[in-house]
Amino acid sequence: MTEPTLRRPANRPARPALLTALALPVLLAACSLIPTYHRPAAPLPEQWPGQSSATPGERSAAEAAQLAQWTDYFSDPSLQHLIRTALQNNRDLRVTALNIEQARAQFQISRSKQWPALNAVGGGSHVPMSFGDGRVLQVSSYTAGLAVTSFELDFFGRVASLKEQALAQYLGTEQAHESARLSLIANVATGWLTVLMDEAQLRLSREGLRNLEATQQLIQRSVEHGIQTQQALQQAVAQTQAARATLAQSEQQRQTDENALQLLLGGFQPVPLQPWLEATALGTLQFADLAPGLPSTLLQRRPDIAQAEQSLIAANANIGAARAAFFPTISLTAGVGSMSSQLSGLLKTGSQTYTLSPQLNLPLFNAGQTQANLDAAKVSREIAVAQYEKAIQTAFREVADALAGRSSALAQLAAYQAQSQATQTQLTLSTQGLAAGVNSRLDWLSAERTWLDSRQRLLQARLGRLQNQVALYQALGGSWQASGAAATAAASPAEPSAGL
Repeated sequence: MTEPTLRRPANRPARPALLTALALPVLLAACSLIPTYHRPAAPLPEQWPGQSSATPGERSAAEAAQLAQWTDYFSDPSLQHLIRTALQNNRDLRVTALNIEQARAQFQISRSKQWPALNAVGGGSHVPMSFGDGRVLQVSSYTAGLAVTSFELDFFGRVASLKEQALAQYLGTEQAHESARLSLIANVATGWLTVLMDEAQLRLSREGLRNLEATQQLIQRSVEHGIQTQQALQQAVAQTQAARATLAQSEQQRQTDENALQLLLGGFQPVPLQPWLEATALGTLQFADLAPGLPSTLLQRRPDIAQAEQSLIAANANIGAARAAFFPTISLTAGVGSMSSQLSGLLKTGSQTYTLSPQLNLPLFNAGQTQANLDAAKVSREIAVAQYEKAIQTAFREVADALAGRSSALAQLAAYQAQSQATQTQLTLSTQGLAAGVNSRLDWLSAERTWLDSRQRLLQARLGRLQNQVALYQALGGSWQASGAAATAAASPAEPSAGL
């Protein structure tokens, strides 16, 4: 379309056409075709499986609990050092942070389309013009001014809907970053626990190997004196060699688990773990325990649930853009400036010009494409609703599993502590009997092996308990700050609370 060029008469004041065009986005209140967003009701049961409703005292204690930072939960200095290192260097977390920057830029692009782009334009031309008498003259023309090109007047909210969609996608990437951060903290904690367990198992394996080697030597002497048979000796040799093989496997597993932890830490050089290992023991490591009565509304703090809701909001906004496609699209190209046949005349009085070129595009027939786009947008929203509900159900199940594991881990830990105390007492009595000549050296070595086995099971129980605490921390969404007012504000009428 050719844009008409109008020259203002010399005795007529300039019309503020460009200023009017720039003011249109503010003066025109574009209607929004985005459906009203309502958060779907959380598909949750009334209470956690296997948990009774919290008493008023438990709920008051839960509401008073505050864990605003991960350092409040993981208080061990060694683990805090490793987590800080990972948060600073981990490459996966860095990618999610860059995704936020990318989504922020995309949102800025979408938001900028709501406003006209003002450009400075200028040009000149020398065009030959032929006259009827055979003369050909060069006609010069110079222009300079300001222009707005193809600015869409958002009467029906299409551009605003796309901006809302980009905003939700941007907020979703922030939640994805928080989810990755939470997962990294939990993975570093689990990796550190695994390395501590490997270190403790290596010490027990070495002690067990020394015990079996001493037993084999005693049996060897007994065979030489005709007290024991060769069968007993070969059995002792087999047990000793099996212990050596187990020790070699433990050393390999220890190095493999340390390599996995170093990858999470993400440093250019491996972090020296030995000083931290010497200062930390699995049996002394403690995490903050979660009191019963925490409400299920804490699930709303999980970043993956918040990310799923932002995806739902983005899909809902996309429906508004699809609906707006049924209505006309009005775009405007306008400009003001000056025009002269001489470059020096651009600033003279009477050379001012303006251009105004509105364009309307009304869809008439596209074989159902517009309706199909709207149907696809609605289906996308239903998919987002299902994914949001599935995220909540998955989170609820993870918490329920962690709660079930919490009860089991506490019961196993208590049982193995009692067993370890019993075998410790047995070993003490055997030592006293050996000193008094009542028990033999073989009896004492057997009691020591039993004690070492019980220590191994106790370490496994402690590891299970600590891993369960990490899982529960992650399942509840990491850091939170619970209070009566906050819990009430976070809960909607369709979202029941349950005691933890």
